[in-house]
Amino acid sequence: MFNRRNLLHGMAAGAGAALGFSLFPNQMFAAATPGTASSKIGSTSPKRVIFFLQNQGFDPATCIPEGMKRSGSLAGKKLPEPIRPLEPFKDKMHIINGLHGLHTSPSHSAFFGALGGYRGSDGVPPSGPTIDYELSKVLPETLLPHLCIGMDSMENMTTKPTLATLSASGAGQPIFMHSNPNHLYQMLYGGISTGDIRRQHEAKSTLLNQIESMAALGAKSLPSQERQRYGQYVQGFQDINGLRGRLEKVSDHLRKFAPEVDSRYTKPEFETDWHDVLLDLGISSLTSGITNTLTIGSGRGEIFGSWKGLGIAEQGHNLGHMDQPGNPIWIKIRQYNSRMLVRIMEKLESIPEGSGTMMDNTLIVYTSNNADKQHTSGANWPVVLLGNIDRAFKTGCFTQLDGSRPINALYTALLHAVGAPRDRFNMTDQLAKKYDSGNGPLAEVLT
Repeated sequence: MFNRRNLLHGMAAGAGAALGFSLFPNQMFAAATPGTASSKIGSTSPKRVIFFLQNQGFDPATCIPEGMKRSGSLAGKKLPEPIRPLEPFKDKMHIINGLHGLHTSPSHSAFFGALGGYRGSDGVPPSGPTIDYELSKVLPETLLPHLCIGMDSMENMTTKPTLATLSASGAGQPIFMHSNPNHLYQMLYGGISTGDIRRQHEAKSTLLNQIESMAALGAKSLPSQERQRYGQYVQGFQDINGLRGRLEKVSDHLRKFAPEVDSRYTKPEFETDWHDVLLDLGISSLTSGITNTLTIGSGRGEIFGSWKGLGIAEQGHNLGHMDQPGNPIWIKIRQYNSRMLVRIMEKLESIPEGSGTMMDNTLIVYTSNNADKQHTSGANWPVVLLGNIDRAFKTGCFTQLDGSRPINALYTALLHAVGAPRDRFNMTDQLAKKYDSGNGPLAEVLT
């Protein structure tokens, strides 16, 4: 017998995520057929962007090779110990230092402002779309245009299987991160599963269909203004039910990419077991072509986070009060993150796409939702780029900026790289007069 409360909890995870996008009948997969031209119209290979955000800040000393003070090549340079696992991919790397996020007022975290490039704070709703969502709109449509996953302590991930702190589709429209891999697996692969997962998927599907019908009928008796607001709620159920139906129609394709479910899903020893399988699900969503925009929040954009599986007893807010350079605790966390990035890149490099591999058409943005440290002003916001998204970005180099251009300029460069040029992203001319010395994309990172 299924617990109705648990089903509704899982249902909320799916519906909450669905509120961040709309589905269309003609949506396709992001990945091209191996060894052939893209599955999209024309011969251009599909592009994809991944955001990986670590909480508690990204100290520049943990990513800039020792002695590098000026812009230059990374050839012959040794990466700092915290990101040492990325050494084999140094030629695909671009380290950027000197961007700022002063206007985001980050303090403990910039929350939605980290990817939105606007002021953010704890409990404050987003004031506009974030760059990951904007990119998902521009990139070719997929079954699930944008997937967000969040990693935290077991307690937080269990009690709050979804949380919205980093991504948004517009003002007051947060997008939820999935933190329970069992819920996410059911959403993506429930239709091709067997046993308990299949039974739970079918029970949830029946319940969601019933709720959608009941919700649609209930709206008819409401005043017009309330009916419009209620309609958005109904649309959320229609979206998630539509997604489920479309995923089931391509079940034969999805079987090739679905991760194996093991004890880490149902009986995790540490929170890192869930972190690892969440990453597996994120990678599978990219390699299967379900999505082309993935956002990963290590710490879920807040001041918490736990890595007991790495042998680290300290967790949460206290970690942010520890200096990162030379700290064995932060070295473990950073290296763990770096190994996650390596797993993504190695998997994408193993899959042919067009005349190269999936990684050739991918860009990973590795940074923090809190600039350089906890309790920061946001005056320096280090970023590491991995990949070049079809040769659009310079690689194998370090760029030192003067601190006069905001993170918005980098986000504008991302939009230029995917064919959606604009002068600014989420920054008015009035705000730019105070916080941006230039106009247009960050030229230093583009080829």
